[in-house]
Amino acid sequence: MSERAVSEGAEALFLPENFAALAHPNPREIGEQECNSNGPIRTFLSELARSSQCWVFAGTCPVAETPDGHIVTGNRVRAASLVLNPSGQEVARYDKIHMFDVDVEDNHRRYRESDMFEPGNEPVTVDTPFGRVGLSVCYDLRFPELYRELFLRHADFISVPSAFTVTTGEAHFRLLMRARAVENCCYTIAACQGGIHDSGRQTYGHTMVCDPWGEVVGELGEGEELLIIDIDTALQARLREEMPFRQQLRLLPSD
Repeated sequence: MSERAVSEGAEALFLPENFAALAHPNPREIGEQECNSNGPIRTFLSELARSSQCWVFAGTCPVAETPDGHIVTGNRVRAASLVLNPSGQEVARYDKIHMFDVDVEDNHRRYRESDMFEPGNEPVTVDTPFGRVGLSVCYDLRFPELYRELFLRHADFISVPSAFTVTTGEAHFRLLMRARAVENCCYTIAACQGGIHDSGRQTYGHTMVCDPWGEVVGELGEGEELLIIDIDTALQARLREEMPFRQQLRLLPSD
């Protein structure tokens, strides 16, 4: 699929949350191998970026080490969202902040992401030739203060790799994607897991891109598919000029 995306002019590739290990029963086993850029998943990502000559926004993968080099204690890992440039170098890492610890009326019922994942604590943006991208992951969508911080850091686009449940996805995914786009005048870009996995879990899918006006400009279904979108940066520039949210903020986050 990456070859097809490149043939159609893609400059960036976006992968979903936990794209390489969603059904694995022990993320720590994988995360210990990914504590440096020589890990199997991180090597694959570097080769993908180099071979495609694209920026790669690599969803998340388990990493048993914090960004400052400390080993995560216990049997947990970080859900690390890595960004690689076309040379295959890792240029940014965001560790998912909000853990999906909820009860949902589906066949899985009880989700406790914090049993296996340690939350991160730092918002992250990365500069690219096509604009500044703010990083987030799935359940983060329900916490608008994170996105306002990314907006204050002048994000033009926000990446939201996801693995929503079918129940929560049908109820809120499109609504939240549009809301985060509108309130921050940003493009929201979500590559999503979709379908029934080996673990028996079912995810919602619906990879989606919303523009700063809140319009859904591209959306997929559940299966393995490719969504290619041309970003209208002129639209964003015009909207930000006509609606200067940044200059009109009155209630700023406290330190």
